[in-house]
Amino acid sequence: MKSVILLADGFETCEALITVDVLRRAGIKIDTVSIMGKEQVISSHRIHMEADYAFQEVDMDTYDLIILPGGKLGTKNLEEYEPLAKAIENHLAKDKPLAAICAAPSILGKRGYLKGKKYTCFPSFDGEYGGFYQEELSVVDGNLITARGMGATLEFARNIVKFVLGEEALDELDYGIQYEHRFKELKKGE
Repeated sequence: MKSVILLADGFETCEALITVDVLRRAGIKIDTVSIMGKEQVISSHRIHMEADYAFQEVDMDTYDLIILPGGKLGTKNLEEYEPLAKAIENHLAKDKPLAAICAAPSILGKRGYLKGKKYTCFPSFDGEYGGFYQEELSVVDGNLITARGMGATLEFARNIVKFVLGEEALDELDYGIQYEHRFKELKKGE
């Protein structure tokens, strides 16, 4: 499975970079793509980063999974970038999976993609989306994976790994990163 995380100036640093790190550890191909017209992008905490590609350099149809990190300004920039809106519409029309964290699920909600779905997001970004807000760190409903915020990033990334590769791969990941809660459960089962 080929995945992409879309970055805009103001993206939440940990939500993006921890997700990329965890997916790559699990062996999931993930490209970092900037929508800023160049590879350089600046996080919400002023970390300068060079993405793998600029949006114009990629064919979004080649990705099986789209990931949207949050960050107030980053989400606003993603939401206002019309080529991305069209790519998301096309992606979801093909029933491909999409993951969004923190403020980014609001992009989906405002476009009607959360209707009838269980989801979560940063609480102040919840709206009248026609779905079912969950007070959970991360929620999977069908092809959508959502999470509340930076503190939920590990659960978000783990849910993506489980969705893409299954429980056994998640067990291997948890052991490799020494994810304590899950690691304790695995040890009990030995």
